[in-house]
Amino acid sequence: MTTAQTQELDVQPTPLALLLLGREADPKSERGVECPGDLPSPSDPDLVERARAAKAKLGDKVFVLGHHYQRDEVIQFADVTGDSFKLARDAAARPEAEYIVFCGVHFMAESADILTSDDQKVVLPDLAAGCSMADMATAEQVAECWDVLTEAGIAEQVVPVSYMNSSADIKAFTGKHGGLICTSSNAKRALEWAFEQGEKVLFLPDQHLGRNTAVRDMGMSLDDCVVYNPHKPNGGLTAEELRAAKMILWRGHCSVHGRFNMDSVNDVRERIPGVNVLVHPECKHEVVAAADYVGSTEYIIKTLEAAPAGSKWAIGTELNLVRRLANRFAPEGKEIVFLDKTVCFCSTMNRIDLPHLVWALESLAEGKLVNRIEVDKETEAFAKLALERMLALP
Repeated sequence: MTTAQTQELDVQPTPLALLLLGREADPKSERGVECPGDLPSPSDPDLVERARAAKAKLGDKVFVLGHHYQRDEVIQFADVTGDSFKLARDAAARPEAEYIVFCGVHFMAESADILTSDDQKVVLPDLAAGCSMADMATAEQVAECWDVLTEAGIAEQVVPVSYMNSSADIKAFTGKHGGLICTSSNAKRALEWAFEQGEKVLFLPDQHLGRNTAVRDMGMSLDDCVVYNPHKPNGGLTAEELRAAKMILWRGHCSVHGRFNMDSVNDVRERIPGVNVLVHPECKHEVVAAADYVGSTEYIIKTLEAAPAGSKWAIGTELNLVRRLANRFAPEGKEIVFLDKTVCFCSTMNRIDLPHLVWALESLAEGKLVNRIEVDKETEAFAKLALERMLALP
């Protein structure tokens, strides 16, 4: 259909269509795309030196955070590396840094803004660096879900628990309704706390982490869990199913960890006799059940650090990290491979590339604040309440 025909039919592109085409922006979405200013060419051979120069000019005014899933070309400029919560806390521990440049994704930068002081400015080098999992639960959808729980007569029994990989709006909803945030490291303790407060848990937005923690770590059955689908009336569940459930899992998942399946596990065991399968708890339940070791990103790193020379490992997590670990431990004789034969990076995390980082650092060095991530005060207050409940866990 030509443009003229489209105009004659008065067909207008939807906001979502414009967003996916890389035009316009949605402040309530992880998929904001606008990036003012011109980026340096990715083929510029001077990019590394330009990044070094801009960072040196800024000195202690800038603190660069690098998530484990970032490219090596970006991670080399990070002052600290880690998972999302560790990095947010590291930023809060550097009050002298005026600018926090977060090489991660949108929800991580929001968390950093929530935990840092008002004087600190959090910058995301590319606003298109979002998280598909976080996008699977919007504030409007979760509010509608709570209405469904209320109509079923169980809302007062339900405690929301939200994974760190969620938007500030979802964290705020969680705090406002008596719940708390969890990480993949402390999900079991968070659920234990939640069940001390109420009879049921609404787990947002990753169904796999919620299910794996409840069944694998807490001894519940799969029958104790139901999945709420925000795209179906009443979440696709009857009031009776909601009343019978202990865990109400939001229908969300990680696009990277959700790729691993039993074929991946069986294939790697056949190809590499004696291999240890080590996966992240965001993987599907059957993959986690078939793995030898399961744990957070930090757990994966520490397990490989402690592994004996000559051991063999298949890792089910993001490829940038797996490749970095394989190179790091190769001199020790540890064989580390990606669990799936198909290459899979976190596509949104990889949007933070060297051109965007250079552009952000040079802009800051010139006194121009770009791509600031700022959470409004009401949202920040309730989100911080949910985070503080997690921090108070024994």
